Amino acid sequence: MSVTYPARVPARPVPSDLAARPAPSAHLAHAARPVPRLLALVLAALGGVVTDLAFPDVGIWVLAPVGVAMLFLAGGRDAPWWNALLGFVWGLTFFLRHILWAQYAVGDVPWVALSVMEALFVGAVMLAWTWVRRVPVVRDRATVQVLSFATLFVAGEAARSVVPFGGFPWGRLAFSQAESAVGRLAWLAGAPLVSFAVVVTGVLLAIAVLALLRLDLLPLGVSALTAVAVLAVGLAVPLATQAESGTLAVGAVQGNVSKPGLDAFENRREVLTNHVDGTYSLLDSVDQGDLDIVLWPENGSDYDPQVDAQAATDIDGAAQAVGAPILVGAQEFPETGGRYNVGLLWEPGVGVVDRYAKQHPAPFAEYIPIRELVRPFSSAVDLVTNDMIAGTEVGTIALDSDRLGRTVTIGDVICFEVAYDGLVRDSVAAGAEMLVIQTNNASFGPTAESTQQLAMSQLRAMETGRTTVQISTVGVSAVIAPNGTIVSRTGLFTHEQMIEDVALRTSTTPAVAVGPYVPWVTLAGALLLLGAAAGAGVQRRRARTGAGADQSTRRSAPKR
Repeated sequence: MSVTYPARVPARPVPSDLAARPAPSAHLAHAARPVPRLLALVLAALGGVVTDLAFPDVGIWVLAPVGVAMLFLAGGRDAPWWNALLGFVWGLTFFLRHILWAQYAVGDVPWVALSVMEALFVGAVMLAWTWVRRVPVVRDRATVQVLSFATLFVAGEAARSVVPFGGFPWGRLAFSQAESAVGRLAWLAGAPLVSFAVVVTGVLLAIAVLALLRLDLLPLGVSALTAVAVLAVGLAVPLATQAESGTLAVGAVQGNVSKPGLDAFENRREVLTNHVDGTYSLLDSVDQGDLDIVLWPENGSDYDPQVDAQAATDIDGAAQAVGAPILVGAQEFPETGGRYNVGLLWEPGVGVVDRYAKQHPAPFAEYIPIRELVRPFSSAVDLVTNDMIAGTEVGTIALDSDRLGRTVTIGDVICFEVAYDGLVRDSVAAGAEMLVIQTNNASFGPTAESTQQLAMSQLRAMETGRTTVQISTVGVSAVIAPNGTIVSRTGLFTHEQMIEDVALRTSTTPAVAVGPYVPWVTLAGALLLLGAAAGAGVQRRRARTGAGADQSTRRSAPKR
């Protein structure tokens, strides 16, 4: 005899971790309904534009966390490749505006190609974030969400700073904070910590917005107050400016050119003549022998004075007139081919007594990798007819100072090298008591490239605790105190000189000490998060497989 039981509806499988995990907090981003897809696209696109407005020339630094918040809100949907697209859109609108100077210098194709490449890194960050957000502890804890997203974002910045072709660090969030209290955090752990603080603030703002939409006052207040605290915490960082090893009387010459763009050096000897004339003009403000050194920019001489007799005569005459050595920006052309971008310390009546060669030539600008593959896409590659060679020595110049009775070590950084943490940090670690950023911005015309670079120099001053002089062929040039404050500044495309007594410093900031390890810690954190995401994914699949097998067993069990 058999007994018939009423049919039973199989129970819906319960994730194995449900009982163990706490209920999701109401103010978490994942707990809110994701924004519609069209609105998410708009948020991402506008977020990139808003973020760029935080950088020079607009320079409303508080908009950087706002732009990050817009990206975070846009990516609330649990859809990895959709969020990757949103990250790419955010990155594309940001970089197309931010490096518009590349279009001015070399045209549409290189500008768009570089913007697309950099935007892909932001897309990868959002892809990784969608996976990481599924990890239970990340999903259920607001604090962990904030720190995890910031870690992934800064790891993305670190990655694009080294790959491909040596990386392109331009546009890191830290470089928007030179005028904010957040920028002072560079003294502690360099640019990565500043970017981290910006992202943390942005995510907190996003959480506050979600709480506001739900009229949830407690998480709104906590998130908003924490965001303000992060923005202000840099005020507690001690940025000393006093001289520790004496001062140097420095003259800096911005010679200018007759026309901007790639043809700025078309009139041979014009640039050299302008900087020679500017050096003589220093005597309108100082007497012979009053200066310890005169600084010229990158390419301040359009001839190599080591092989061109007329250039040597002109430079030596100017150096003897002011009674001081000149740090000359020039090019060297070795017999083996190629060229070096160099800073040459020219001693009056002696000639070159020290030299630094740029270690990180700019790919597709100063040298062309994979030239044959790139040429079909842009003929601009053929504008570089002689590839630049990378120098191998740390950027320091030894200045023998009669007045101080000792040798002063000056850190020399050439142009785009200011964007690379390690190159600047290595100069200071090697004993640099001040920094000089020699640059040539003539090719970028009236764009924001020069002021973007100036903001980087300000951040480097705070990071290293060193007086920093950015000297450009056409501007903007400036003398920057060790706390990032601009002491004096020139205009753009003007013929000007600056004279300042600059503080020499020898103490080591925490950022210089720990700087080599910070990117690795960030990348390791990102890898740990991705590893946790992979582990959580395996657990979910096992739970689904187990639940499915259990239901199948129930359906096949014989009736009794």
